[in-house]
Amino acid sequence: MSPTPPARAAAAALQTDLGELAARLRLAITRTARRLRQEAGTDLSPSQTAALSTIDCSGPLTPSELAALERVQRPTATRIVARLEEEGLVERAADPADGRSFIVSATSEGRALIRKLRTRKNAYLARRLRDLDTEEVATLARAAEILERLQDGERG
Repeated sequence: MSPTPPARAAAAALQTDLGELAARLRLAITRTARRLRQEAGTDLSPSQTAALSTIDCSGPLTPSELAALERVQRPTATRIVARLEEEGLVERAADPADGRSFIVSATSEGRALIRKLRTRKNAYLARRLRDLDTEEVATLARAAEILERLQDGERG
């Protein structure tokens, strides 16, 4: 049995609303991410910062593992690692499981930089959150849970 005309119209309206909400969320998330990068104040590119953070949290990693986690091609991950290594933020070691490859881990300087960047971003966001009322903060806490769940679905 096919949906009635009113049900089809309601479904179409919901899809339009979801499309508009997706556009608004995308723009708000993109602008917030850009502002947080600006607050961090580093010479690293967004890709380098993301890779360093991933290496810090999930390392040591092979370039292939980093590429998979960052959703980039292996040559891209290898170039990023080379730049981070030039800066003294990561170091390479032979991969004990594969002599043709290497693993990369964050140096103490890399870990310190990531901590500093996270602290700056968190402080900026906390200052902005203080301007909101309790209900708005609770709404954002719930939104964070929902966005985390959406990301968890991507990993699965």
